Amino acid sequence: MPWQLRFTESYMRAELRFLRRHPEVRRQYGKAVALLEANPHHPSLRLHALTGKQVGLHSVSINLSYRITLELRIAGQTIIPVNVGDHDDVYT
Repeated sequence: MPWQLRFTESYMRAELRFLRRHPEVRRQYGKAVALLEANPHHPSLRLHALTGKQVGLHSVSINLSYRITLELRIAGQTIIPVNVGDHDDVYT
């Protein structure tokens, strides 16, 4: 069963702000999102669980500077992106 991305309105607003501020990573972002849907466990995404205030969320890398935080519902194979931005933006 393939993974399904489910985008919330708040994520779509965050995505739009992120891509306006960082148009140079648009292609890398698109590649990361496509790979996330095809195989969230692909090594280049560096999927890992978060701790502390964001326990229950996971993170994947767009590149060395930018991340996407997300909910990963393994039972239903649904991925819900929560936030996108640089390290400090998504981990605070």
